[in-house]
Amino acid sequence: MKVFTVAQGTTSLEGLKASERERPSPGAGQVLVRMRAASLNFRDLAIVAGKYFRGPVERDTIPLSDGAGEVAAVGTGVTEFAKGDRVVAAFTQGHPPLALGFPLDGTLTEYAVFPADGLLRIPAHMSFEEAATLPCAGVTVWNALMHGPKSLRPGETVLTLGTGGVSIFALQIGKITGARVIITSSSDAKLERARAMGADHCINYKTTPNWEEKVLELTDGQGADHVIDTGGVGTLPKSYLAVGPGGTVSVIGVMTRPDGDLSPYPLMAKFAMVRGIFVGAREHFDGLMKAIVVNKLHPVVDRTFPFDAAPEAYKYMKSAQHFGKIVITI
Repeated sequence: MKVFTVAQGTTSLEGLKASERERPSPGAGQVLVRMRAASLNFRDLAIVAGKYFRGPVERDTIPLSDGAGEVAAVGTGVTEFAKGDRVVAAFTQGHPPLALGFPLDGTLTEYAVFPADGLLRIPAHMSFEEAATLPCAGVTVWNALMHGPKSLRPGETVLTLGTGGVSIFALQIGKITGARVIITSSSDAKLERARAMGADHCINYKTTPNWEEKVLELTDGQGADHVIDTGGVGTLPKSYLAVGPGGTVSVIGVMTRPDGDLSPYPLMAKFAMVRGIFVGAREHFDGLMKAIVVNKLHPVVDRTFPFDAAPEAYKYMKSAQHFGKIVITI
């Protein structure tokens, strides 16, 4: 079968190579999936660059954590799935849970084996490409907004930074929950697309560098109840100022470097909190999927690439031109 692998020790995209591996067979309690689509996340750029949390990969590893396909065969003891079922894999697999794409082999392959409890059925209204966008970005946002000390309620305000996969899911989930959504971008064209999807307020952070002040202005001085911070330490100082009393700053991204005072003092008088988010568990994916089915939600796929053009998909991701998710068809 055809696969892509990230070579052991690689620190650049040159280490992403097409190769062949023997097709696996499902063991007891396992499901063999013919992969049909996989999607990219920012972590995948960090992995191929050798800059992910654990450093370069320690063995040749099939990349990507997000993928969907159809069941090709089931192992003994599997009763919940049958050949032909459309399924999407959870971000983490096994017990203890480990992430696909690193350290586990991921989804950029023609066939993959998963434990039966690591798969979910794809809603009837959703394509393989759409389903493949859910495991990391979608579940991350669902965890951030709907779980933890304070879950999102109708009428509250969500501020989300940027227009990548996580932020667009924050916009979609915020709107189906009945929230007001404020979104930022450096592109007016992307902001217009976000507005057409229901964003209540759009801020260009290039022309409005003090965007945290604009958030306060738009909320009558109250600030946002939930801030989805995809920038990381470079945007946290402004997120601290933009969050409202009792609000939550969910730290999701690691894309920016320190810029400004990182001390949490602005949070203290507001009784606000910072919460680190690393995707989520199966229970979060289950909750997200129920909301998707009820609301007939369609994830935003910016662009698809054929399997053989996987390196080009990585380059497009790195260019940050995308709006929503990037998908590789298999």
